[in-house]
Amino acid sequence: MADAASPALPCLIVGLGNPGDKYAGTRHNIGFEVVDRLSKAWAVSLKEERRFQGEYGAGFGPTRQKVYLLKPLTYMNRSGQSMRAVLDWLKLDPSQVLVVYDDMDLPVGRLRLRLSGSAGGHNGMKSAIAHLGTQDFPRLRIGIGASQRVGDQAVVSHVLGNFSKTERSTLDGVVDTTLRAIEKALIDGVEKAMSLYNSVDLSSS
Repeated sequence: MADAASPALPCLIVGLGNPGDKYAGTRHNIGFEVVDRLSKAWAVSLKEERRFQGEYGAGFGPTRQKVYLLKPLTYMNRSGQSMRAVLDWLKLDPSQVLVVYDDMDLPVGRLRLRLSGSAGGHNGMKSAIAHLGTQDFPRLRIGIGASQRVGDQAVVSHVLGNFSKTERSTLDGVVDTTLRAIEKALIDGVEKAMSLYNSVDLSSS
């Protein structure tokens, strides 16, 4: 475990989403998309690991440090089960995890890194906090924009829907930026990455 005075250096990157073709490419699965991109960028192959209830891979990051990638296959509401299994197996502290997920409170084109925080109504993060026993772990939220309609069903339809063509174009740039932010967090700590990337706005690009 790192000294309290040193920057948080995550080594397990978890992308949240739902398994199956039905959910591929939806707003709620942007975390899966980021982990898939990291897998390609770092040449870390992912394969299903039943003991972790997820797709998992281990390899080396941008400066040859050991990294681990995880896509829980438990469905969003039980994401924490998969995360807990990996943390226990690797004997990692929650502070060494970086969770990537969608956020309706941010517009498409924005991302936000934080060292800790509440679930903010996100069911995947509620599960993560419950199973990790703390909310003190880094997370990277990617804006998917708010639903244009009100009500629980409208929210579900929004997060499980696909991005528009314009949003998708913006998201491609956001995912590229997200990868750079994650690499910065792994090298110089989450706080340094926060200072560089939390102000980036690609929504008008």
